[in-house]
Amino acid sequence: MRALTVEPGLPGSLAVTDVPEPRVEHGELLVDGLAVGVCGTDREIAAGEYGAPPPGRERLVIGHESLGRVRTAPPDCGFTAGDLVVGVVRRPDPVPCGACAHGEPDMCRNGRFTERGISGLDGYASPVWALDPGFAVRLSPGLERTGVLLEPASVVAKAWEQVQRVGERSWFAPRRALVTGAGPIGLLAALLAVQRGLDTHVLDVVADGPKPELVRALGATYHHDGLDAAVADGEPDVVIEATGVSSVVFGALAATAPYGIVCLTGVSSGGRPIELDGGALNRELVLENDAVIGSVNANRRHFTAAASALATADPAWLERLITRRLPLERADEAFEPHDGDVKVVLDVTAG
Repeated sequence: MRALTVEPGLPGSLAVTDVPEPRVEHGELLVDGLAVGVCGTDREIAAGEYGAPPPGRERLVIGHESLGRVRTAPPDCGFTAGDLVVGVVRRPDPVPCGACAHGEPDMCRNGRFTERGISGLDGYASPVWALDPGFAVRLSPGLERTGVLLEPASVVAKAWEQVQRVGERSWFAPRRALVTGAGPIGLLAALLAVQRGLDTHVLDVVADGPKPELVRALGATYHHDGLDAAVADGEPDVVIEATGVSSVVFGALAATAPYGIVCLTGVSSGGRPIELDGGALNRELVLENDAVIGSVNANRRHFTAAASALATADPAWLERLITRRLPLERADEAFEPHDGDVKVVLDVTAG
């Protein structure tokens, strides 16, 4: 079968190549792939920045944002043929660490986890894949065209869960949320904020295109004229930071209301020093009982929560997040950013 593969560590090696069809182990689902999303992680792997193939192999099937339909399922596994499913990305380490042993590989403490389409395990950018039911999440049938958004939605479901847990160290009744960044993670974070009944604000740099309209369609407020302007009418109780831009990150830390929480989901590139009054920032964090947390990846619980969030979202709004759909054989085009892109998706169906 044809699959999108890369030789990790070798820039320019991205290609659609022939690979063997998956061998279904006892108890696994056989899934017909429908689509995979393309994100920054995929582009970085294609650029040779990181990634690892399965043991004994040179090439890795990439694609960790999955969507498929069950072709066959073993008896009494909780799934049946025809179910719409997404595969969880991370697998626990074999040791395992305490977090992995308790079903939270997203919090792995020794780094020996594997991730489908990223490190040590083939991903989902192929017409057929096998999947352990324990790492499968069923979707509403209405998400056949947009369920590929589940993986990024799981990342923000975890972020909001972490915010809630930190907030509950004391009385917690947030009213206003700020999301910095209006890519797929930022927009889905805004969706979950609106679903929580929060006065939601989104900050990005573009003044036109699909992003402002997507934010307004949620009933949220869009800002493009800087962080100070975004918080001028009220400090946020919660910030979900999804840019990784250092100046925005540190600006957000100082922009919250007392007892504010900043959750960092964007990964900074580094190498761009900025001037920072660390003492003033420390003073504010301490005296206002503020909290800063980092959040990455997601476990099955977060995928399930995200599936519920997508099932209750406006289907037309979710459809608008996907700004380009391309067939697998044109995957190289999906890795070339276009103005106005939000989410690019590859159709991986056979034929």
